Amino acid sequence: MANENMIPKATERRMPLYYRYFRFECEKGTERVSSKDISVALKIDSATIRRDFSHFGELGRKGYGYNVRALLDFFIEQLSGTAEQRVAVVGVGNLGSALLRYNFGNNLSENIQLCAGFDIDPEKIGTMVGEHNVYDMQYLQKMVRNLKIDLAIIAVPEEEALAVKEELEKAGVKGVMNFAPTHINSTDEFIVHDVDLTMELQSLLFKMKINRGE
Repeated sequence: MANENMIPKATERRMPLYYRYFRFECEKGTERVSSKDISVALKIDSATIRRDFSHFGELGRKGYGYNVRALLDFFIEQLSGTAEQRVAVVGVGNLGSALLRYNFGNNLSENIQLCAGFDIDPEKIGTMVGEHNVYDMQYLQKMVRNLKIDLAIIAVPEEEALAVKEELEKAGVKGVMNFAPTHINSTDEFIVHDVDLTMELQSLLFKMKINRGE
């Protein structure tokens, strides 16, 4: 794999798009594609695609294009590695419940295994959401270690997010996806990816406005 510190952020953001494209084509039975095929499907110019792929060495062959199965396997490994990644959802409200019911294995990578939820609500503790148990937050560190959780999704109110992050870090979790409406700082040892749904919606509205020529 290329040195991750040398890969542009824009390329990193496009990698999941490439993964989904190659998975879709593989499921269709497509054996090979060209950069033009990818460009048309993803609406990314061919030069950008070739430049993105060049960061990882020779992924295709001139005159042949790209082997779909090989590129699917490649992006699975780049995005999630070859080892199983075990995920917990902290905060089982409306969003957390929806995430617990989401089939990450089918929709992202077979290596990602969603395995537990955590909450402070007595009416939720001990229940199941989808196929997953909801555990008491007071046992978060213990259960994270017992279940060998690798990463977590934070879906708690803003005022609780930092304390949850600190508990997860103490338990050995190395990264979180944060849906709480507050920024949490990353470190070299603990990676945080903030997901601001309001900002994403505003970005969508802005793009729609541009398309309308306003």
